[in-house]
Amino acid sequence: MKRICLAILALALAPLSAPATRAQQAPATAPQAAGPETNPISNGFRKLMAEESRDTVAAVEEMPADKFGFRPTPQQNTFGHLVVHMIRANYGLCGLITGAKPPAAPPLKDDDPKDTLVPVLKASFQFCTDSLAQMDDSHFGEQVPFIGGKLVSRGFMLVTMSEDLGDHYSTAAMYLRLNGLLPPTAQPKK
Repeated sequence: MKRICLAILALALAPLSAPATRAQQAPATAPQAAGPETNPISNGFRKLMAEESRDTVAAVEEMPADKFGFRPTPQQNTFGHLVVHMIRANYGLCGLITGAKPPAAPPLKDDDPKDTLVPVLKASFQFCTDSLAQMDDSHFGEQVPFIGGKLVSRGFMLVTMSEDLGDHYSTAAMYLRLNGLLPPTAQPKK
């Protein structure tokens, strides 16, 4: 939750950093004084993505293969469904944020085995890492199509992705705990 709040705060403060960012990107004729970081939102999100992807992949790897069909109640999704959803969200949202075309993911099913889903999940996070590497703060006002054909800004998509990352990890953590396992962020430091 703290990470999500920081991402939202950074997006809210972005307009304040725009003049400083433009000044830093202008051709320098003389040494510039130390000032605000260039692209603080993009850099912050890349850091968040690295942490969340590490923790989320570790959570999925922690769940035993025979528990991917686990669902807390009949009305809830299986753990396997959660993993398939994460894969699709990573490809879709990172593609919208950066404009990168995601590769065609293999057709996945909720009941696919762990050894099928984990490599594809890792690949989806790698797509995000690779596509986000060139992202900068100057494009967050651009409009992109979203659910139902409505247009939203790339900045809106960044906040949505931040929220999704936290939601996905917390759901995986809950499923782990319901199976008597500690999620990665709750495990003692090694």
